Amino acid sequence: MFMARLYTRNFDLICFRGGYHGGSPYTLGLTCIGSYKHGVANAFGCQSTMLPDVFRGPWGGSHCRDSLVQTIRKCSCSPGCCEANNQYIEQFKDTLSTCVPKAIAGFIAEPIQGVNGAVQYPKRFLKEAFQLVRERGGVCIADEVQTGFGRTGSHFWGFQSHGVVPDIVTMAKGIGNGFPMAAVITTPEIANSLAQTLHFNTFGGNPMACVVGSAVLDAIAEDGLQKNSTEVGTYMLLEFAKLRDKFEIIGDVRGKGLMIGIEMVKNKDSRQPLPDEEMSQIWEDCKDMGVLIGRGGIYKQTFRVKPPMCITKEDAAFAVEVFHAALMRHLERTAAS
Repeated sequence: MFMARLYTRNFDLICFRGGYHGGSPYTLGLTCIGSYKHGVANAFGCQSTMLPDVFRGPWGGSHCRDSLVQTIRKCSCSPGCCEANNQYIEQFKDTLSTCVPKAIAGFIAEPIQGVNGAVQYPKRFLKEAFQLVRERGGVCIADEVQTGFGRTGSHFWGFQSHGVVPDIVTMAKGIGNGFPMAAVITTPEIANSLAQTLHFNTFGGNPMACVVGSAVLDAIAEDGLQKNSTEVGTYMLLEFAKLRDKFEIIGDVRGKGLMIGIEMVKNKDSRQPLPDEEMSQIWEDCKDMGVLIGRGGIYKQTFRVKPPMCITKEDAAFAVEVFHAALMRHLERTAAS
């Protein structure tokens, strides 16, 4: 955020609703999930825009996203044309026209939203949005904290599947395999904007962190973890999609590689979020049977499946079996009540 503003000499930044970019006073302005917001001023110069969510948003169809599993929503779009994408781009243009100055500092996005439940955008959205931002003098920032280092399977970086090249990339978590480490990658020109005045970080270039990061990169390559993310992730995604077809309370299954979201609903027609009490019961049942999964989404209505990239197909099959059993228990509770 600091470099984008220094380099462009502009101030306003655009972010997606539902995005998560950190909890510090500065980054909290870009985080647009209410449960993370504190009651202090934090969003000065940060403008949120509509999330192009093809399942929960106003527009979506059956060919929108870069995933083996599409939404249950139907559309009449011809190949190569996505009406939902066009509508969401118009909303993005509206934000540029009404909420920010003619010149902006930048736009930040996760290639796939993580905390919000593996939300994927229409295939061409980021490419068109990046162009619009650059026309306004802004830089484009990819937050790869959750999608980076091969987790999505098809590419090492999430932004690659969108056919874009960001100006700044942020990364953490997977970079250190649990070791506290993060990095920012950018061009020499943008980085030089920090050199005009003194700037440093106490932990920058930590030798131990660099050794850990190098070892993680070696392990990803030597153990074939990106390929494993594709193979095991594809298996899990398709198995969860079968459960969506079987259970009325599974509204959507989405994702790539080992980054999967299972959005729970009261029923498929309304797409209203499954109540928190019922979500918690399913969640606890999974835990009691030996599987830990995450939760996310604006309404905490989505199960987040992001296992270690070394997970085996046998472990994945066990996880799917446990989730199935937890759903059956939910059905039994519903019938009994």
